[in-house]
Amino acid sequence: MKRFAIFGASGYGREVLPLVRQQLQAALAAGDADLVFVDDHPPAPVVNGQRVLTYAQWLSEPASSRHMNVAIANSRVREQLVQRCAADGVQFFEARAANVVQLDEVQLGEGAVLCPFVTLTSNIRIGQHFHANIYSYVAHDCVVGDFVTFAPGVMCNGNVHVEDHAYIGTGAVIKQGLPGAPLVIGRGAVVGMGAVVTKSVPPGVTVVGNPARVLVK
Repeated sequence: MKRFAIFGASGYGREVLPLVRQQLQAALAAGDADLVFVDDHPPAPVVNGQRVLTYAQWLSEPASSRHMNVAIANSRVREQLVQRCAADGVQFFEARAANVVQLDEVQLGEGAVLCPFVTLTSNIRIGQHFHANIYSYVAHDCVVGDFVTFAPGVMCNGNVHVEDHAYIGTGAVIKQGLPGAPLVIGRGAVVGMGAVVTKSVPPGVTVVGNPARVLVK
């Protein structure tokens, strides 16, 4: 049996699991696949109708293959869990809502979460374990790094580069860059809720407001 799991039974994991249940509907109905939550500190034996196992318990169940999606918002923790799973030979899969829109020439790394109403337009490159929450979009000619998180309603316009581990808050707007001169959100930067980003953001800083300004380094 193929065993699938969502790592994290908290709020975001509970949003992601129904997307996966829909993806795997036929295999689950046929008994060819199993789907559970995995959590290091299970809140209950069953959450939203799905079993909750520790990682060790999940590994102990016989399987023809194992597949994980890490639904943890904190990108540093997400990376650590990905490394842990990879060391145990676990494969990663994408969780994608049925109404996601994806146009031409989109390269998307493994392990992404694409929530309902997400749009990826054209000529985009996105790294591994990207989270795009509801109503977010990535427009043309953008490059998004590994372990990047978009909260709900992020508007990432064309010719923007978002580096690894950046977090873009709910409703943030990132102004379009120029061909050959993209607007850059630096590695590990945080763009606050509702911020309007009109110029590049240095690595590791937090920006807030309209126009967005540095809050802390």
